[in-house]
Amino acid sequence: STDQEKGEKQQSGALKLGWIQGVFIRCLLNIWGVMLFLRLSWVVGQAGILLGCVVILLAAAVTILTTLSMSAICTNGEVKGGGAYYMISRSLGPEFGGAIGAIFSLANAVAVAMYVIGFAEPLLTLLKDHEITIFDSDINCIRIIGAVTTTLLLLITIVGMEWENKAQMVLLVILLAAMVDFLIGSFLPATIAKQAYGFIGYSSTVFKENLWPSYREQKGVSHNFISVFSIFFPAATGILAGANISGDLTNPSKAIPKGTLLAVIITTASYLLFAVVSGATVLRDANGNLSAVASIAEISNCSLSHKGECEFGLMNSSAVMEMVSAFGPIIYAGVFAATLSSALASLVSAPKVFQALCKDKLFPVIHWFARGYGKSNEPRRAYVLTYLIALGCILIGELNAIAPIISNFFLAAYCLINFSCFHASTTNAPGFRPGFKYYNKWVSLIGATLCLIVMFVMNWWTALLTFALILFIYIYIYYRKPDVNWGSSTQAETYVRALKAITKMNDVADHVKTYRPQILVLSGRPSNRASLLDFANCITKKVSLMVCGHIEQTAISQKTREQYILEANNFFQKRKIQAFYDVKSDKSFSEGAKSLMELTGIGKLRPNVLLMGYKSNWQDCPPTEVAEYFKAIHHAFDMHLSVCILRLQEGFTCNEYAEDINEMLNDGNVQSKNEENGNNENNKEKEFENGNGNGLHRDVSSAQISGGSSSVGVTPPSTPVLIRSKVIGESTFTIGSEDNAAEKETKITDENEKSSGKRDIPKGVILNMNRFQRKQKKGTIDVWWLYDDGGLTMLIPYILSTRSQWSNCKLRVFTLANRKDELDREKRNMASLLSKFRIDFLEVTVIPDIVKPPKEESVKDFENIISKYREDDVNEENESLVIQESELLALKDKTRRHIRLRELLLNHSMDASLIVMTLTIPRKSMCSAPLFMAWLEMLTKGMPPFLLIRGNQSSVLTFYS
Repeated sequence: STDQEKGEKQQSGALKLGWIQGVFIRCLLNIWGVMLFLRLSWVVGQAGILLGCVVILLAAAVTILTTLSMSAICTNGEVKGGGAYYMISRSLGPEFGGAIGAIFSLANAVAVAMYVIGFAEPLLTLLKDHEITIFDSDINCIRIIGAVTTTLLLLITIVGMEWENKAQMVLLVILLAAMVDFLIGSFLPATIAKQAYGFIGYSSTVFKENLWPSYREQKGVSHNFISVFSIFFPAATGILAGANISGDLTNPSKAIPKGTLLAVIITTASYLLFAVVSGATVLRDANGNLSAVASIAEISNCSLSHKGECEFGLMNSSAVMEMVSAFGPIIYAGVFAATLSSALASLVSAPKVFQALCKDKLFPVIHWFARGYGKSNEPRRAYVLTYLIALGCILIGELNAIAPIISNFFLAAYCLINFSCFHASTTNAPGFRPGFKYYNKWVSLIGATLCLIVMFVMNWWTALLTFALILFIYIYIYYRKPDVNWGSSTQAETYVRALKAITKMNDVADHVKTYRPQILVLSGRPSNRASLLDFANCITKKVSLMVCGHIEQTAISQKTREQYILEANNFFQKRKIQAFYDVKSDKSFSEGAKSLMELTGIGKLRPNVLLMGYKSNWQDCPPTEVAEYFKAIHHAFDMHLSVCILRLQEGFTCNEYAEDINEMLNDGNVQSKNEENGNNENNKEKEFENGNGNGLHRDVSSAQISGGSSSVGVTPPSTPVLIRSKVIGESTFTIGSEDNAAEKETKITDENEKSSGKRDIPKGVILNMNRFQRKQKKGTIDVWWLYDDGGLTMLIPYILSTRSQWSNCKLRVFTLANRKDELDREKRNMASLLSKFRIDFLEVTVIPDIVKPPKEESVKDFENIISKYREDDVNEENESLVIQESELLALKDKTRRHIRLRELLLNHSMDASLIVMTLTIPRKSMCSAPLFMAWLEMLTKGMPPFLLIRGNQSSVLTFYS
C-alpha cells in the first residue's frame, strides 16, 4: 500500500539502536520489576534461602533456554520489526505467528495497565503517609493517577524513540541507585527501630533460620514450592523487551542474543544476591515492638506485637527493602522506576508487534494500523490503540483476574520460540543455518516443555484458555489462507513427512483392499479442459493421485515451462483440485504420452489409470492425429495401465476462447464455487439459465508480483474460475476475488464492450466448463459392465456416487446374459455379487439379446461414419490410417456388437446422468485407428456424458475383509 511504502522510505534515516541501549538496558529494566523490591523477600521467607534460590534459578533456566532458542532463530537471517511475532511467524508459519502476534500485542497492552497500577498503589500509600488525599475512594485515586501516568507515557512514546530512550536511561539510573541503596543499608548497623521490624544485620543465626522453607497459609492460600514459584516467575518475563523493537535495532541478529543473554545473566545474579542478603539479615517474623529487641527470639515473638500478630519481617511485610536500605525514599523511587520502565517498554512493544502483524495482512480490516510515521516509522495509530486498551483496563481496575492470563500469554510466546528452534532443527532444512552456535534442538524442546509445565503450574485454567485462544486464531488463519510464503519450518516438515511416507510405501506390498485409482489425465493446459479435470477430481479427490499431463509438440523454453506450471497450480488452487502437473515436449503426441506414462510419479505414487478426453474431431482432423491418439491408447495397455475415455457432446476444449480464459485465469479475477456448494450452486445455475445474459466480459488487470525483501511473502496471482450471477436485462457476471466475488458485480454495457475491444465468452462455454462442479440433477449412473476387467468399471462409478455432485444419482447396472434361459438367476447372482462388494445399486438389468442383429438403419449409420476411411489401395504408410474390407470382414462380429450396443443404449440409458461402459481392447495389427474410433463413435454419439473404462485385469474389488 501507499502508506506502507511511505513508511519504508522514511525508515532510511531512522534512529537505530545498538545492543546496549536497544536490548541490554531494556531487558534489565523489564526484568528488574516491582517483584525485586516488594515480593522477593516474601519468596525467601516462604521457600527459604536455599529453595528461594532454586525458584530463581528455575525461572532463569526457562528464560535462558528461551534466549538460546531465540538467539538461534534471530541469527538465521535478517530480522525485521515485530520481535517475537516476526520470529515465530517466519519459523512456524503465519498460523502460529498470527496467533502469538495477536495475543502478545494484547498481553503487552494490558501489561501497561498492570505496571501503571503497580506504580499508582505505592504512590497512593506514600501520599497517605504524608496525609495528602485526592479522593476518599482509593480505587478512584488509582484510576486518576493511572490515567495521568499512562497519558504522560503515551506522549513520551509519540514524541519518538529518542525521548523514550532518554526516559529509560533516567529510570535505569534511579533503579540502580535503589539497588545500591539496599546493599549499602544491609551493611549499616541496625537501629532499634529496624531491629524491631526484623532487620538484624548479617547474622549466621538468621541465615540458618532462613535457610530452609517455612510454608504458611496466607489470605486463605496454603503455599508450597509450586505456588511460590508461580508468584515469582512473572518477574522473569522481560526477555523479549529488546526483541520486540527489532525493527529499531542496528543489527538485530547480533544485538538480540548478546543483549538478552547478558541481561538474563546479570538480573539472575542480582536476584540471587538480593535473596541471600534478605535471608541473611532479616527475620521471617518481627513484632515491631521497640521495647522487645533484646534477642532474636523476643523480636520474633508475635504475642508481643501490639496487634497480637507479627506485621513485619520477610513473611509479613512488602517494605523489607525500604526498611533495610540506607535511605528509604530511594527505594520508593526504585519501585516507581521499575514500574514505569516496564510500562514504557510494554507501551512501545505492543504497538511495534501489532504494526508488524498488521503489515502482513493476516487479518482483515486491521491493516489501517500498519501505517508508520516519521523517520523511525513510528506506529502512532497502534500507540493510541494500546493507550486506549490500557486506559480501559485501568478504569476497570480489576486486574487481579487478568494477571495470570497475561503471564500465560508471555509463556506461550516463549514456548513457541523454543518449539520453533526445535522444529526448524528437526526438519534438517538446509536453509536453517543460525549464526549462533550455542543451541541444541533437544535443549530447545526441554525449554518448550518447561514453559508448558510452568503455564499449568501457574494457573491451569488460564493455560487452557490461552491454548484455546491460540487454537481458535490458528484455525481462523489456516482457513483464511493469507497470501504469504515465508519458507517456514512447517513447510519443511511437510516435505520431510512426505518424503518419509513415500519411502515407507516402497516396503508396502500391493493389495486389492488398498487399491486406489491413480490417474494420469492427458489434459493439455488444465484451463483448456476444465470439465475433464473436474471429472477426474471427482474420482481422486481425497482418495488418490491425479497428475495432469501436458504434451507440447514444439520445443518450449524453461521460462515457458515455468509459466505453464504456475498457471496450472493457480488453476488447481482456485478450483480446489488436488492434482499435480507435468509438461512434456515431444514432436509426437503418442511418444509424449508414452514418456509421461513412463516417467510420471515417484515410488508407489505412480499413475495406474490413463484418462483421456474423447477425440470428437477425429473425422475432420488429419488421419495422422487419429493414429497418434490410437497409439497413445496402445502404449497405455502395453504399460499395463487401465484406460478411461470420457466424452461430452459439447467437447472439452474451447480453443477459440483459450487465450481469453487463460488471461483471466492468470489475472485472478474470476472465481467459482467448489463441489461442496451443493444445492446453493445448483440454485445459482438456475438463476443463470433463467437470465438473458450471453457472455462474460474479460476486462481485467494483470496482478503485480514484486520482489525485494518485504516481510510480506508475495504469492503468485490466484487463478480464477467462473461463477454465474443472476442476469437482469443485460450481460452481468460476477468478477472478483475469492473473498468478495459474491458481493461485487461488473456490469457490462454495449458501450463498454465496444470500447474494450475484447470478446465475450459465451454462456454455453461457461456452463460446459463447470459441468462437473455443480450438483447433478436427480438421475442415474448407468454402468454397462460387459467384460471382467478386474472391477474398475464398477469401482469408479461407485466412487463417483459417493461425491456430493453425484449424490442424487443412483447406480443402475447392466450386464450381458450368458444363457437366455437363466436370466433371473444371473440377475440374482449379479445383485448378490454387488452386495458382497458393498456397492449400493438401484437395479440390475441383464441384457439377453446382445447377439441379435442390429437394425438396418443402424448399420447404415455406421457405414456413413467409416465411408471416408474405406480403401483397398493400402501401403505401409497409410495401413493404419484406412479401413480395409478384409479388416471389416475379420472384425464383423465386433462391429455388429458395437452397433447393437448403441441400440440398447438408446433404449435404456438416454436419460442417464452418466453412462459408464467397459471399453473394448483393440488388437494391434488387427484393428485400425479409424475403425476403433468408429466403434466408439457409434457408442457415444448423441449420448449423455459417456465414460469408457478398461481395467488392466488386476482385481480392484474384493468381498473379503
